[in-house]
Amino acid sequence: MGTLALAAKITHVPSMYLSELPGPHQGCRQAAIDGHKEISRRCRELGVDTIVVFDTHWLVNSGYHVNCAPSFEGVYTSNELPHFIKNMPYAYPGNPALGKLLAEAATAAGVHTRAHDATTLALEYGTLVPMRYMNADRHFKVVSVAALCTVHDLADSARLGAAMREAVERDYDGRVAFFASGSLSHRFAQNGTADQYLHKAWSPFLESMDQEVIAMWRDGDWKTFCDMLPEYAEKCHGEGFMHDTAMLLGALGWDGYRGRAEIITPYFGSSGTGQINVVLPVEPQGERHAALHR
Repeated sequence: MGTLALAAKITHVPSMYLSELPGPHQGCRQAAIDGHKEISRRCRELGVDTIVVFDTHWLVNSGYHVNCAPSFEGVYTSNELPHFIKNMPYAYPGNPALGKLLAEAATAAGVHTRAHDATTLALEYGTLVPMRYMNADRHFKVVSVAALCTVHDLADSARLGAAMREAVERDYDGRVAFFASGSLSHRFAQNGTADQYLHKAWSPFLESMDQEVIAMWRDGDWKTFCDMLPEYAEKCHGEGFMHDTAMLLGALGWDGYRGRAEIITPYFGSSGTGQINVVLPVEPQGERHAALHR
């Protein structure tokens, strides 16, 4: 029997990479980088062997997909923001056995999911940016799950998360972390105004809604948040339509979850978007969790 040892909602803003480089923005995202390093430290302390990332930069238009190649290596430049993330080398071990187990479990729960192990499919930066700061020494194996889901129901993503957790705890011999890699509101600054919004959310409305959501998370009011998630994802431009968050909450028990979020990196605006690093305590599975994938 395996263990879901740690769950977190994390940022992957490309300005974290920019923050490393000499120039006017050096150090601008040190708090976010430090948050990633703290989450990595906790994973190591808990004996995590594999990190599963629900990646809102992996776009899919049909079905659910898991990238579980034996290894990942390359040099990455973002096609979205090639002036932010460019020529970034990476190399991480994968976990094909776990990836296939997760896909089979989600499919058995009624959410058809394909595992891609014999593939040249590269990782996206929703996985690569956090792994740069959490996994530079290749300590963890990595599995990536597509979470920019364009024609998918949030309820299916929640069932996928529930099934994946059950598969870990029933069939996997090891300890795993699940990360939802994506922002809160995700309305990028209008073209030509990026410099003005480097440290700001796009509007007071979006920031206030993000702060309301964070308060719900800290108070453990997941029932309210899950009820409003579809509308929040749409009206507040949730990254990846918030499928990463639905997957993570499905694994934790959806609206039956009672954990209180621990803020690791406080909320910050970045190029118009709302960002945060939070750890969500992993509680024992309950009746609500089991019902999600029946």
